[in-house]
Amino acid sequence: MKDWVDYLRLLPEVKKPEKKLDFNEKLKWTLIVLGLFFFLSVVPLYGLSSNYVSQLQDLSLILAAKIASLISLGIGPIVSGSIILQLLKGADVIKLDTNSKEGKEKYQLIQKGISVLFVIIMNAMYVFSGAIPPASATVFNQIVMIVQLVFGGLLLMLFDEICTKWGFGSGISLFIAAGVSQQLFTQALSLVQDPTSGLFIGYIPLILQSLLAGNFGQLIWPLISVIATVAVFLLIVFASSIKVNIPLTLGRVRGYNIKWPIKFFYTSNIPVIFAASLIAMVQMLGLMLFNAGIPILGEYSGQSPTSGFASWLVFPSIRTIITNGLGAYVPQLIFYPLFMIVGCVLFSILWVQVGGQDAGSVADQIHESGLSIPGFRRDKRILERVVKRYIDPLTILGAISVAALAVVAELFSALTSGTGLLLSVMIIYGFYENIKREGMQGANPTVKKLLEAI
Repeated sequence: MKDWVDYLRLLPEVKKPEKKLDFNEKLKWTLIVLGLFFFLSVVPLYGLSSNYVSQLQDLSLILAAKIASLISLGIGPIVSGSIILQLLKGADVIKLDTNSKEGKEKYQLIQKGISVLFVIIMNAMYVFSGAIPPASATVFNQIVMIVQLVFGGLLLMLFDEICTKWGFGSGISLFIAAGVSQQLFTQALSLVQDPTSGLFIGYIPLILQSLLAGNFGQLIWPLISVIATVAVFLLIVFASSIKVNIPLTLGRVRGYNIKWPIKFFYTSNIPVIFAASLIAMVQMLGLMLFNAGIPILGEYSGQSPTSGFASWLVFPSIRTIITNGLGAYVPQLIFYPLFMIVGCVLFSILWVQVGGQDAGSVADQIHESGLSIPGFRRDKRILERVVKRYIDPLTILGAISVAALAVVAELFSALTSGTGLLLSVMIIYGFYENIKREGMQGANPTVKKLLEAI
């Protein structure tokens, strides 16, 4: 009798390349996927109410979503499915050994199945609840909108798989970085002028315009925003480059010592993506429930939460706090950082277990490489105990640090979403490391020199 997981093999799958791809081939597929993502983001959602105005731009950035397009929910359903699966795996409801090849394959199949299910259910819920309202609230119009949104969500899953197997890294990460970078450059450099005031929308042109006009008071906040963004960028790059080295020796070659590097951000940006996506989905779920007349997560004005649990997850900027006073934001200033830190630590621990990054898996890699700890006999159990002393603290400390950076970025950065900026920088840095690690065979000489010089 077939295992129920085997039926998930019927889902469409992108085949892996039969040979190792060179730099240019991977770059080509990455750019194709990126172009298709931007194309989907500008395809309007047919049948959407003309009165619909989105106020969830920061949340949509984190979810790589473009409200009112085919990808109005972005990667939200995909990430939500991954979160649920990780929690089920962590609670031992789903029993799989993700360290084995068979277990890892089954886990990936279940993840794909849950993602497809969430794409269908969540898009349907948002349309039927009125969170994404059709122009005419007939069942036929609602179904037409749901079909479009599900089609867009499934295409995003396909693009993610193409990028993972044929390009550089994760498509989901690429979509987040692309959306944030687009807003960052628009907010920083846009030459569009406000028709009422005649001022530039882009902060850097606005600073120059204010300097030339001698209006120094007008440039204070734009200047603080630009400086804060640059400072956060440099801090994230510095923190991402920190590594802890485990000293190892090759037993068969006397005097041959090497170091096994472990990143300080051991689980990279994964905990922040999950925690930030969870916050975004709570906000959007709260809006959906409010529109359905069930305001259990809070009340909304337009699409902004004004009270309840959902409002506690909206973190204010330093400018907003100074303008409106500290007293109005005490719940947010306490609960949001706490939620981010606890969420990042939880997802970091779960990801280590699910992703095969636990001490036992790393010890297996070291042992299979013929390496051992200097001063200890070559034994996998000893390796695991020593490696565990590094990995367990870094899993928690790295998650707390990256959550704290996200909070600081959210507080001080105004060019784009602070959490979005953090994710974008970490993702781009991860792509850079991935390219350097896999090699640049076949790369354009100019690109090769540029990457080697960084």
